[in-house]
Amino acid sequence: MKWHDLNSPEIKALASRDPVAILPVAGIEQHGPHLPLSTDVNIGEGLVEAAVTQLETIPLVVLPTQTVGASLEHITFPGTLTLSPQSLEDALVGLASGLHAAGLRRLVLSNSHGGNKAAIDSAALRIRCEFTMLVVKAHYFRFPRPSGVGLPDTEWMHGLHGGAIETAMMMHLKPDLVRTDELQCFSSLGEELERTLAWIRPEGVAPFAWTSYDLNPQGVSGDATLATAELGSRLVEHYAGVLAEVVRDAHAFPIGHLERRQTEV
Repeated sequence: MKWHDLNSPEIKALASRDPVAILPVAGIEQHGPHLPLSTDVNIGEGLVEAAVTQLETIPLVVLPTQTVGASLEHITFPGTLTLSPQSLEDALVGLASGLHAAGLRRLVLSNSHGGNKAAIDSAALRIRCEFTMLVVKAHYFRFPRPSGVGLPDTEWMHGLHGGAIETAMMMHLKPDLVRTDELQCFSSLGEELERTLAWIRPEGVAPFAWTSYDLNPQGVSGDATLATAELGSRLVEHYAGVLAEVVRDAHAFPIGHLERRQTEV
């Protein structure tokens, strides 16, 4: 059920069922020579659509995708569109105010772009404090890895952008948008740092601030040649399954704990 396909009386009726609202948060940004600017949007919407098919008994509504995110790390590459982290944070809080006004109390932010994490963290806390809503932050790339898909550990650690994982899911979801003649292995600075430094990496225990050009001059990190549509299907099935469980948890969450006054704790 999509928010924008309903009318106002239908939203009012839906709110009486205490539904979970799912907001896909994505980005429009470069993904190298082989993937389109819409990659994060396509993957994010694909995962939500696949998850919803597993949630027929859960009252829910899918909001219009927040298409443009915080993509400052990619802005030097043509085609990237970005909001500042503060602007994205304010946009998410503004959207939540509309949900709150309509009587909704449960929100899952389903994020498909790593650069959105900081804005989502700040927005989620503001929404919690200003509207007493449950806000769940669901970043698919932080979900547990699927077992038995055959990708090497180096790809999981360093294939951060446009590598095998994203390319495979795009081959499954939007095969006509993948430029297969441009697939290659895009080595990452992270691999060199793993050999030479104790802890500093692009992601992990002690991450440093980076732009995609810092990691690879082509703006891509990972081995896209490892991607197949079959792998993409398995990844989408896995991540959508985890997301569906997150939405079930959001529906079952004892929201009364959030509504108690501080003096009652």
